[in-house]
Parts: sequence; structure tokens; C-alpha cells
Amino acid sequence: MNTSEGYIQFGAPPETLKDTKLLPLGVPTTFVLPYNHFHPEQGISMAEVEFPLYFNYYIRKKKTTVYINPNHIDNMKIVLNEANFGPEKFDITNEYEKTSEAIVPNLHAEMKYFRGENQLANLVEFFPIEPAGFDIGKVRIVPRADLGFDVYDNGEKIVEVPGEMKFQIQYDLGATLNEPFEPPEFGITCLGPSHGFDHEQNTSGFILWINRIGVMLDPPVNSTAWLRDSNVNPKLIDSLILTHCHADHDSGTFQKILEEGRVNVYSTPTVIQSFVKKYSALTRMPASTLLKMFNFIPIKLDNEINIHGAFFRFHYSLHSIPTIGFQMSYRNKTFVYSSDHLNSPEKFQELYQMGIMSKGRRDHLLNFPWDADNIYHEAGVPPLHTQASYLNSLPADIQKKVTVYHIAEKDFPTETDLTLAKFGIGETVYPDIRKHAHENAYRILDVFGRIDIFKDLPRDKMKDLLLIVNEEDFEKGEKIIEKDTPGDKFYVIVAGNVSIGGIEDVEDKVYGTFEYFGEASLVLGGKRSADVIAATHVQAYSIAKEDFLRLIRGTPLAENIMKIAIVRNGKTWNVIRANKYFKRLSSSQVTRLESILMPVDLPKEQFLFTSDAEKNFVYLVAKGNLTEIDNGQKTKKLGMGELAWYRLPFENGGTPERNFKASTKCELYMMKMDEFLAFLDENPGIQMNILFENRG
Repeated sequence: MNTSEGYIQFGAPPETLKDTKLLPLGVPTTFVLPYNHFHPEQGISMAEVEFPLYFNYYIRKKKTTVYINPNHIDNMKIVLNEANFGPEKFDITNEYEKTSEAIVPNLHAEMKYFRGENQLANLVEFFPIEPAGFDIGKVRIVPRADLGFDVYDNGEKIVEVPGEMKFQIQYDLGATLNEPFEPPEFGITCLGPSHGFDHEQNTSGFILWINRIGVMLDPPVNSTAWLRDSNVNPKLIDSLILTHCHADHDSGTFQKILEEGRVNVYSTPTVIQSFVKKYSALTRMPASTLLKMFNFIPIKLDNEINIHGAFFRFHYSLHSIPTIGFQMSYRNKTFVYSSDHLNSPEKFQELYQMGIMSKGRRDHLLNFPWDADNIYHEAGVPPLHTQASYLNSLPADIQKKVTVYHIAEKDFPTETDLTLAKFGIGETVYPDIRKHAHENAYRILDVFGRIDIFKDLPRDKMKDLLLIVNEEDFEKGEKIIEKDTPGDKFYVIVAGNVSIGGIEDVEDKVYGTFEYFGEASLVLGGKRSADVIAATHVQAYSIAKEDFLRLIRGTPLAENIMKIAIVRNGKTWNVIRANKYFKRLSSSQVTRLESILMPVDLPKEQFLFTSDAEKNFVYLVAKGNLTEIDNGQKTKKLGMGELAWYRLPFENGGTPERNFKASTKCELYMMKMDEFLAFLDENPGIQMNILFENRG
């Protein structure tokens, strides 16, 4: 808002700094934060004042003023302290197999050097939002019951600020592809080449493709949405490397964690504890709850770690907070990622002479692996970043191997052999690598291993799988399966999308990579129930009917596939998509949910929970209406797509006096509580939405 007291910004999603830099008066110095500092559906902070603070203090030499609910001031201080100055207490010696002066840096001393005399109070001043309203000069701001604000300027009401922000996220797709992206054996996709102050380009981050699976490195905010719009299936990326906890590096990380399925997060305990502490303060959820939403894989800094067949060796870089970089080898190629790092031999020597850095630490930093085949190196403004002029002073043969990121295009040297990182899926880099003798077998086992129902297939059956799988390609528009014909094959999509048609009242049913179809007629014995058409070019694995039935015979897969074949239909698709938590589920997530549904009927006037046993189920309304009754009072009606439960284990408070009565004859889908909770555990984004709404 432009007021008589200058700009006042309400809420602060990530990277709004880039927008406000373009306004006539520039970046605001006054912020009013919403009651909820986190938006669970978008997976982002609504109170990201971290970068405005940096910009106002370090560039404009101004302090930022933040108005905030008084109960949330301490949490916001935690967030900003972690981001600005790093964790207060930590011990990295346990992050090494061997501890010696030669390899373990004194991060406390290095961080203290960068911090200097700064403290949070120098950067920001907090004022409580008073329930009756508060004044900013001649501007009066009055909180409303819906968590919004009425804003008055010189006694005249000028705006009503909503309690919840509506999102209109905008981003440049860069160079895109017409067909779904097919990952290479090895490649690098730049998610953003620049820094958090540059309004022209995306903030830095990238994807390493290893054995056709993606590992995200510090993805910038909204990378998940950008990837979907760039025809990149999210299931192709199963891992993250979090290097440090500045907002331009961790906000996209948390979004990816909440996107689809559990992901592996590689980092050190020091970095991950800071990350979880920060987002626990933002979401106001226990750190223990957030830690359960992803698979944390702690790294040892003097040991190799295998990620998808590539061998990584991590180290702490030189930065203002704990930050990791790495070297990586894959087949015949080597790759180096500097991460945010002050690469300056003169500074290393200065810090050594000051006693801040040991000789071993100095020598380690001096011996940067310039001999690697591919070097991805940051650049920026010292003392926190490497000067582009230093990289441009390196020998030409080294420069030709260096791709520079974290720098605005206008600041990149004009005469150089360095390469500026190029944003966009169409700019993916494909280094030549040595072929592997067993690539096809590895790919088959990897693809089937990523499909829920095949994960527990016995080892001898997995060997059989290699003997019966066939590779097939279909061009866009080609009919793969025709409705009402006999079933002859089972299909798994390796790359591309297929459209499921010919089902009454069902539209936009599309399956993608690592999803399967064609099972129903094989196990139930009927004819095909739908048309399946290649929506794009499709690569698929197929298994002939008799081979497929022989493969699953005598395994738990047989029972599971039969259950899915019975339940998975157009009706379940529509019911699931009608639910507020499930409306954005991918087709593979829908299939996983369908696997735990059991159809039941509830006669009119009958209660849902009439015994203790029935309280251990969750119900999804398919048809009819339920009336919720709390403490004997009718409160609301539930219709198609809505969920009913007696109590979830994570709901606050004691056991509620809650039940549901059928207002009409109802058709429901029943889920065992433990299976429903397992589904939430596998899908952290849905769990976050339910947790957020039911946290009390």
C-alpha cells in the first residue's frame, strides 16, 4: 500500500523483493505480517522478510520495521537469526569419520568473522499488532476477525486487506520442450542462474540428472510449479541436496518436500537442524513432525556417499552460515559444485594469519579441484561470495570448464572463457559419458522399483521380470488400448503421458511416468474398460498377459493388483478429486489412495461410529450426505468427496464427542486408519494441509 507514511507491505511471500525493487519508491521498510506465516497449500512462507532485511540494511543502510502478532515475535526472531547468523550451538566434529585439524574447520570462528558486530536488532525492529489497532504515523491499521486488516489514512478507509493471500504466481519458463522431458543418463538443468536481488532472472539452483533420476540442488521457490509447466514429471526427482539455510536456497526445498511423495534430503545434521528449526518456527509445528515428512540422509564430510550410482564427497565451504559444497564422480566424468563460497586465496591466507582458519583448512580451500571435468561455481559480491573477476583470472583451459551461477547477467564478464548458466529445461547440458554394459537391466529394475505395488516383489521374481519385459514406443495420438477388446498386456510408462478415455463422466484422466495401466482385464477376465491413447510420445514397458499373471502368482502383488483393478474406476477418480485435500493429487497418488479404499453403504439415519472398532476407520463420501454432530449439536453437512473421521492421532485436545449421521442413504469408501496414516506419511503435502487445519 502506498500511504502518506510511504509503502507498507502486507505479507511477504518469497522473492517479492524482486517485484518491489521496481516500484517508484523501491523496497518497503515497513511490513505487516499475516497471522499465519506459512501457506500449506503453496508450501511457502508468507513472512519471508529475510531478503528485504538484507537489502534494506546492507545496501540501503536502513532498518526494517515489522508489525507482527505478539505471540509470534519469538518465532520470527528464530527464523531470522538462523538465516542471518546461523545456528548458535552446533558441533560438526561428529559429521566426520576422522577428526583432525586438517579437515575439520572452525565454523564458529568463521561465522563470527562474517557476522562482525551485527545482531538482529541492527537489521529489524518488531512491533506487536494490537487487537484494537495500531498506528504508523497518520496510518491506522485495524485487525479484523477474519485475520485481515482495515487500513485508514488520515482517518479515511483506503483498503481492506484480506486475511489470506490469493496467489497469481508468475515465472519465466525459459527454453522449453514440446514433449515431456526424458532425463539423460547424466545431465545438468539450471533452475536459475542468478541471485535473490536480481529481478530479471530466477534465483540460482539446478538439477543433476544421474541414471535418469533427478537430484535437486537448492531449488528456488516455485521450482516445482515451473517443472510441471516445463513438462517434467515430479516423480523423476526423488532427492534434494540442501547446502544451507538462506531463503533463496531453502524455500524451494520445503516446497519440493511437500509436493508429491517422500523425498530424500541429503545434508549435514548441522544444516538440517537449522532448516527444521526455521520451518518449525514458520509453521508453528513441532520440529519432530517436520522431520518425519522427508527421509533425512546425513552425510559424512570425509567419506563418499552413493546417490543413484554417482559418488559424492562433501565439504564445508567458506560462507556466513554452515554451507556445504561437493565433488562428484559418475562413470568417467567428474563434477564440482562450489555452493555459496568465498573463493579467494588472499582471504584464506588472511583468515589463517588471524587464527580464524587452521593451516589444514586453508590448504583444503586453496586446493580447489579445478581439474574436474565440469565445474559449477557461484559468483557474487564479497565478502560472502566469489568475485567474478577472480574466476575470470583463471587460466583459459580452466575457465572453459567453469559454469558460473548466482550472478546477474549484467555483472557477468563480457570478455571471458567462462560460461554463464542458462536457465530452462531446453538448456539442459548433456556431458558425454561412458556407456554401461547393463544400462537396460538397471533401468527396468529402477522403474519397477519406483512403483508402489512392485516394491516388495521377491528377488527371484525381479529376476524373472528381466526376462519378460518388452520395450514399446507409441507416437502421439496412437491408440495403445481400445475399449471393449480382450486384455493382452500390462503396461508401465517409462516416459510420456497417456490419456484414459471412454469412461462415463470422467475427464482429464492422464497417467505419466512410473504409472501403470491395463491390469483390470488381465486379473478380472473381462474386456478393456477404457481407451488409452498416447497424449505425447510414450516409451513403455509391456508384459504379456500370461507372463504377467505368472509373475504375480503367489505374491502379495496378486492381492493388491486385484483390489486396485476392482476399485480403480471413473467413480473413485471423481470422488477423490472432489476432496479439498486431494484435488491436486497426481494420477499416481490417486492410484495409491484407490488401493486402500473399500466401498460400504450406510443406511439413512444410521450413525457412522457406533463401536470402538468403527472409530479406527476414515470415510470418504461417494454419494449422499452425512451430518456432523458435535456434543449432540448438528454442525455441518458432508457431501461427495468429504472426509469423516472420529479422531486423528495428531488432532489437538482430548477425544472429541463427534459422530456422523446419514441424512440420506450414503455410499462411502472406508479406509483403515493405519493405512490412511501410511498414505499421509508417503505424501507430506497432504499431511501438512490436514495438520495445518487441525492443529488447534
